[in-house]
Amino acid sequence: MNGFPSKSLAAVAGAGSAALLAAALTFQSLGYAPCELCILQRWPHLAAAIIGGLIWFLGWRRWLAFLGLLAALCATGFAIYHAGVELKLWAGPQHCAGGVSGLAQLSTQDLMAAIEAAPLVRCDQVAWSLFGISMAGWNAICSAALSGLWLASVRGRNRVPGTA
Repeated sequence: MNGFPSKSLAAVAGAGSAALLAAALTFQSLGYAPCELCILQRWPHLAAAIIGGLIWFLGWRRWLAFLGLLAALCATGFAIYHAGVELKLWAGPQHCAGGVSGLAQLSTQDLMAAIEAAPLVRCDQVAWSLFGISMAGWNAICSAALSGLWLASVRGRNRVPGTA
């Protein structure tokens, strides 16, 4: 990343997370309801976007850039986990993948209440894909790229003289 100060890298990474959040909300407004794992992936992006904004307005600090890196890595991990659930590589949360746990202990009324309260959107179903990659997969790819920007910022190379 020659020529880009650490502050700019952090700001671009934060803006990238904000853009991913905007894309998720756009898909949601178009009728693609998010599952529980989709919502979970949004929180680290929100944190990274806020951290990027703080760095842009308050100045670059390595510890803030490190927090941005941690947030981006969490987003990457959640997205990889979700993509793996969609690809049936591993099981997702039972309540999110259509299962109801503890069936033997539930009364008929409790079972009906659990079914009615169960989310309508399953975590193990792909709602939309592009080139065979689901939204969770694209989020993993983009989040990994943003993690790389955050890492470059943390390393502090090519800082503007006089910055911390």
